Amino acid sequence: MMRRFLIFCALVGLAACGRPSLNDPTLSGRELHLEEFFQGELTAYGQFQDVLGEVRRRFEVDIRGTWNGQTLSLVEDFRYDDGSTEQRIWTLQQTGSGGWQGTAPGVIGVANGQERGDTFNWQYTIDLPLPDRSPLRVTFDDWMWMLSDDRVLNRAYMSRFGVPIGEVIITFERH
Repeated sequence: MMRRFLIFCALVGLAACGRPSLNDPTLSGRELHLEEFFQGELTAYGQFQDVLGEVRRRFEVDIRGTWNGQTLSLVEDFRYDDGSTEQRIWTLQQTGSGGWQGTAPGVIGVANGQERGDTFNWQYTIDLPLPDRSPLRVTFDDWMWMLSDDRVLNRAYMSRFGVPIGEVIITFERH
């Protein structure tokens, strides 16, 4: 029993190592402004990998973003490789000094994020729909980096009850 507990603690400790920080030096002079980058038509390509690195699911997302000066709305239409689909609609609002808050169906409470330079960090808990199963409640520590004027890289660390379960890697491309 003690051995399992020590192995569990070691895995949790290792998973926490190497995470990005908003204090990391920026690698470009770009400024990521969500309301500018996500306005209009975008396509995203991504995959989910479990904590052991096995790719479990791939997807493509068509995104329509609108900014009315106060609210950024994102309509995301997911198409998974297994043929299933999903729509998620985010409503985001700036909170000042690079801060953002957002909601979407399935999100528990409010998602909170912070822009700094070419980087955005976003944290939230969501009941994630799964094919042929009940939704799975997971927490995301979501990081975005602006690679160019038309491309953002996203790496999201997923956990359940504080235990890492995998990562989602996505590339967003503006049309």
